[in-house]
Amino acid sequence: AELVSPDSITFLGVLTACCHCGLVEEGREFFDVMSRRFALQPKLEHYGAMVDLLGRAGKVKEAHELVESMTVEPDLVIWRSLLSSSRTYKNNEVAETAMQSLSNSKAKSGDYVLLSNMYSSTKKWDSAEKVRELMKKEGIRKAKGKSWVEFGGLIHRFKAGDRSHVESKAIYKVLEELMKKAKCQGFVAETDLVLMDVSEEEKEENLNYHSEKLALAYGVLKSSPGSEVRIQKNIRMCSDCHNWIKSVSNLLNRVIIIRDRIRFHRFQDGLCSCRDYW
Repeated sequence: AELVSPDSITFLGVLTACCHCGLVEEGREFFDVMSRRFALQPKLEHYGAMVDLLGRAGKVKEAHELVESMTVEPDLVIWRSLLSSSRTYKNNEVAETAMQSLSNSKAKSGDYVLLSNMYSSTKKWDSAEKVRELMKKEGIRKAKGKSWVEFGGLIHRFKAGDRSHVESKAIYKVLEELMKKAKCQGFVAETDLVLMDVSEEEKEENLNYHSEKLALAYGVLKSSPGSEVRIQKNIRMCSDCHNWIKSVSNLLNRVIIIRDRIRFHRFQDGLCSCRDYW
């Protein structure tokens, strides 16, 4: 049989797969082989996949070094990827470098929010407040998280702390029951995700009523035991909600599918199809 050599598109597909599966060592090897063995120079997309892979795996410094060594000019997508991973792993220095590059181009509201959140998560309240003031000055507004679920031919929408639904009382009752059961199973709220200087109890209460949790509670309320629940969310799901829904899928013996801004998540038996990498 005739052997076919991989081209740049082949390597992009492989690197993207490594990124979504968290295969760091394999990604490094393919990225190296691409130029060393097949004489294919990495393009912007290949660098982007590698920066995303390294950043998501917590190797923020290495991701930054790769950006600095690029043979092509990094685009906004690459800088945003670096900013996002810097926030997740609390690397202020790299985050500030990424934000500076974004500010020199066309920074979006999400970029400022990421930087502000990073400062808050590392308790740099003054720096976080300066970013928020800059957002106000520039007229930049933060996108609010919303989730929706379909039942009875109707779309039911929720936002954090929402009590506008006609069945709100029943929804919150179901949610409180699920919270108690999840805690008994060992779930612990990630209060460090709440970017406010308030008590631990207030932080936990803030996390309890995120939009996807309300949507799931409604789904549980309206569907038969054991049936699948499908939810959509307009922004990336936070890790607290992600871990809580894993716990609930195990508690209720249900498949729960959530489509957030990043990908599809299929929760079943306490696990997620993304393998906690999104």
